[in-house]
Amino acid sequence: MMKKVIAINGSPRRNGNTAELLHQALKGAQEAGAETELINLYSLNFKGCISCFYCKRKDKEHGTCAMKDDLTPIIERIKEADALIMGVPVYFMNLSSGMSAFIERLLFSNYIYSNEIPTVFPKSLPNAFIYTMNMTEEHVKQFGMREKFAVHEGFASKILQAETKTLYAYNTTQFSDYAKYESSIFDPQAKAAYREEMFPKQCAAAYELGKTLVAD
Repeated sequence: MMKKVIAINGSPRRNGNTAELLHQALKGAQEAGAETELINLYSLNFKGCISCFYCKRKDKEHGTCAMKDDLTPIIERIKEADALIMGVPVYFMNLSSGMSAFIERLLFSNYIYSNEIPTVFPKSLPNAFIYTMNMTEEHVKQFGMREKFAVHEGFASKILQAETKTLYAYNTTQFSDYAKYESSIFDPQAKAAYREEMFPKQCAAAYELGKTLVAD
């Protein structure tokens, strides 16, 4: 049976850095024989968790979010998928708000406050985060960003019952023309040179990540 890989674009840009890396990851998955689907979160009408705890009530079916919106069928398709890739642009030192809301809805609804039943997600789902950011690798180390995001990765590993893989794309280009924006803290030529050298390597890494998830 052909495997199904779903990629979630947590960026409002459909053709930006995050989307491009997700396309490369899905290309790798396709080359490995998988069927793929890319979902743009910012084209959906949905909200994050409202803390109603419906998913944890003893008289209700665990793992079911009570909210009904555009994200509801997406979560159900993810439960039937064979791998999940989450594209995460880093905005203001954090996950994009859309991706944060998505993670709340997917992971928290399948997490149970129980040592005996820590997760009710129906299967082991290979998964990965692809992070894109304007920050350099040195800034990521300076501000402890990997440690910060490791919390989300730990929950994903626990709830989806599979080791969470990661890919970091540093120092991405934000604008096509830096002269049009207040951006004097950046060196446009240096950023362009970095992108020319590194982005093809990051795309290649995303491609291999997609292949690896299918193999898992």
